[in-house]
Amino acid sequence: MPLKFLADMNLSPLTVAALAAEGVDIIRVSSVLPANASDRDILDLARRQGWVVITQDMDFSALLALGGHDRPSLVTLRLLDTAPEVVTQRLRQVLPQIEPALRRGCAVTVDDSNARIRQLPIR
Repeated sequence: MPLKFLADMNLSPLTVAALAAEGVDIIRVSSVLPANASDRDILDLARRQGWVVITQDMDFSALLALGGHDRPSLVTLRLLDTAPEVVTQRLRQVLPQIEPALRRGCAVTVDDSNARIRQLPIR
């Protein structure tokens, strides 16, 4: 069963559209929640739906750690260049590599050259 991704509002619609066109099951938060939904509301929905959250916002990791949750899996992007084409290309590279960990429940921090995987719950 393919993973389903929920892109936070800080991910460009261009990135979401490019990945969706390539067969990635991905939607933006604004498709299912108000654009001003809280990070906690986004995590709660993703947990209920079994979605992996993709964001550029470090607050999500803190919320997962403080809540002691083992879901949803989280991909946090920490790229120097946040242009949609750069973000899209980095996600194309890294998502297949981290898919097994995402299925188990993890928080992944992706930078320009590495992906650091932390098993959930974060202690």
